[in-house]
Amino acid sequence: MFTDEFNFALPEHLIAQHPPERRDASRLLCIRGEAREDSMFANLPSLVREHDLLVLNDARVLKARLFGVKESGGKIEVLIERILDEHHALAQVRASHVPKSGSRLLLAGHLPVTVLGREREFFCLRFDSTENVSALLEQYGQLPLPPYITHAANAEDQERYQTVYACQPGSVAAPTAGLHFDEAMLATLRAQGTQLAYLTLHVGAGTFQPVRVDNVRDHVMHSEHYVIPQATVDAILQARARGGRIIAVGTTSLRALESAAQQGRLLAGEGETSIFIVPGYRFKVVDILLTNFHLPKSTLLMLVCAFGGMDAMLAAYSHAVERQYRFFSYGDAMLIKR
Repeated sequence: MFTDEFNFALPEHLIAQHPPERRDASRLLCIRGEAREDSMFANLPSLVREHDLLVLNDARVLKARLFGVKESGGKIEVLIERILDEHHALAQVRASHVPKSGSRLLLAGHLPVTVLGREREFFCLRFDSTENVSALLEQYGQLPLPPYITHAANAEDQERYQTVYACQPGSVAAPTAGLHFDEAMLATLRAQGTQLAYLTLHVGAGTFQPVRVDNVRDHVMHSEHYVIPQATVDAILQARARGGRIIAVGTTSLRALESAAQQGRLLAGEGETSIFIVPGYRFKVVDILLTNFHLPKSTLLMLVCAFGGMDAMLAAYSHAVERQYRFFSYGDAMLIKR
């Protein structure tokens, strides 16, 4: 398989820059094989069954973006990828010249930081403060909107670039399929007997990195941390016993579940996943995927092509462009039956 096979033309005006007025006001493209139906996200309760189980990612987005200066006075931008402990973090660093090990940074005008070294595309940073990194980011950091959103994070983004059930801080990007749910929608689903379960996968900045190789198999996936509680595994087994379907809310939930089932059965616990799902992959847990529309030539587009069928999904994307669906994080959604 070649990366160019996962390309499509996307007019720039279809990239959503702001969320809809209401969370559930987005459109929903329902797909089963070659069959497609245009719907609205507000209709989701009528599209799932009483004994189905929705698995949602409860990760919360960190205020992971910091601006500052190097000792030389040069400007610098830091995007925290992962908090390692109370005083250390891995980060992407953008600067006119790569900072050297041992060099000092001053971030947000208040935070002295020492560059300890480099790990592939990331830098290991030590925050030279008595407060822990999480508290410092909450106080001084900015919400890291994706690179295709052109405005700086504002008050609207502080609310709408988090799911209403986000409670586990650690992501640098939102699990965007969950952004469509409001409390009323969750209550409606529960009231009709549709079950909800939660896991955590902390989305890394690598989710936005393009595939830079011609042959898909040569791509090296970034690693992300996930946690699957025993209660979620039990809920999945119970849903299966009742004849219900497992619906992953977002590619992050799907990747966590499939990663935890690589030994043949779904296991609770936590770990790192760099699973790369492409056409030909045999799914072990998930029956239905609820997801947004993804970037051309991206690993996430490859994942949905694996799930829904490559020809069917590329045709669905063409349909979405023709019908003026809104794309990416603040855009519309798809409900894909495997």
